[in-house]
Amino acid sequence: MEIAGSSPTYQSGVGESVFSTIDLDRPMQPHDPTQLPDDLPVPQDDGACAHLEGSDLPVLALASTSGRNVALCDQPSTFTVFYCYPRTGRPGQELPTDWNLIPGARGCTPQSCAFRDHRAELDRLGAVVYGISTQDTDYQREAVERLHLPFELLSDADLALARALKLPTFSVDGMTLLKRVTFIAAGNRIEKVFYPVFPPDRNADDVIAWLEERAA
Repeated sequence: MEIAGSSPTYQSGVGESVFSTIDLDRPMQPHDPTQLPDDLPVPQDDGACAHLEGSDLPVLALASTSGRNVALCDQPSTFTVFYCYPRTGRPGQELPTDWNLIPGARGCTPQSCAFRDHRAELDRLGAVVYGISTQDTDYQREAVERLHLPFELLSDADLALARALKLPTFSVDGMTLLKRVTFIAAGNRIEKVFYPVFPPDRNADDVIAWLEERAA
């Protein structure tokens, strides 16, 4: 149901709807997706990922920016890091409605760049990284090329993974997006979950710290 003079900020995938009254005539400003504002709202742990740790990865393959389909539960690496993120932006393009006000929404580019910059450490620890979003592969491929990401992004555009693992989602501007969550699998079993993830540009450091503790 639409509210006159208002626009929905987001609708949680766990059954909550959150609305905020905004000025619909306010122009959206182009942004630099590599920078994080200082006053972003901090996401709270709503328990939406409490079931993930100890779960098995689903028998599911997702389209990759490399042009192949990646089977999530058939990874040869010691550890596989899957970081789920809402959506990457593009320089100069407008943000989705009230994007900076949605807890946990902003920061996909800094998060991805942090995993890129820590590639050598992750390799040393035997971890392979995949990013996952509900954007289509062509959109994701632009991000891989522009940001020089040394790993693949996987598309869950049809929400198959979100349904299989009961991942939390939210909706904005007609898009259904994944909430930011990172999980690490050893073989087919999810052994560690980071949720909520904040600040997103520190997620790679937190993942490395956990992997180093496991290796000790």
